[in-house]
Amino acid sequence: MDPKGKIAIVTGAGSGLGRATCDELKAAGATVFAFERDESRLDSLREAGIEALHVDVASEASVRDAVAHVTSRAGALHVAVNCAGILRAAKTIARGEVFPLKDWDDSIAVNLTGTFNVVRFAALAMSANNPDADTGERGVIVNVASGAATQGQVGQAAYSASKAGVMGMTLPLARDLAEHAIRVVAIAPGLFDTAMVAGMTDKVRDAIIDRMVLYPKRRGRPGEFARLVRHVVENEYINATMLDIDAGVRTTPR
Repeated sequence: MDPKGKIAIVTGAGSGLGRATCDELKAAGATVFAFERDESRLDSLREAGIEALHVDVASEASVRDAVAHVTSRAGALHVAVNCAGILRAAKTIARGEVFPLKDWDDSIAVNLTGTFNVVRFAALAMSANNPDADTGERGVIVNVASGAATQGQVGQAAYSASKAGVMGMTLPLARDLAEHAIRVVAIAPGLFDTAMVAGMTDKVRDAIIDRMVLYPKRRGRPGEFARLVRHVVENEYINATMLDIDAGVRTTPR
């Protein structure tokens, strides 16, 4: 699907992978609507000329209303990219305490349920599209998984479980939506320069790069992720799969 002239939504759009994806799709000629719940980041998006909406992906009403706003304003929805995510790191038991259940619930609510919440409303909107004149597609959905889905480290039980869920629902979603000519693809980034990774200490980040990243020995750049999203959108034969973008990283327990 050629992004030019198409309508796209990007969640978690205010920084990192989401912001780079907004910029890349906009540069490709798409009209982009940014979904973000952080008010300061919403202002930054608007200053860049991107229509930004306050959206909580874990809220049914928030997502339903936001997608309805997009289709009302733009007349259609063709591309949805789910970048919204949080990291709640803690060991299952530590210093006589158990993993906080709220942190587990929050991780699942945003990373997994929130992704599916956007998928279902986006897919419904896409199903009403006329097939693309060149490819016959009605829509493309890209969800962000993580290498942690299969290589979770110490303290990442909640995060890994949520991202494994994103990976696991890729094929059934694609099967569900094939009859509507909607593709579903997951992308699993490694260690990228994002706000989430910024929470790590330099020592931890450098250790991951030195011991676990194959080549190139550096963090990924958000623009590299965004270009892969664009390629997925443009390449109609990519469907029902998860693509790794991680410089060959193989994580150790710590």
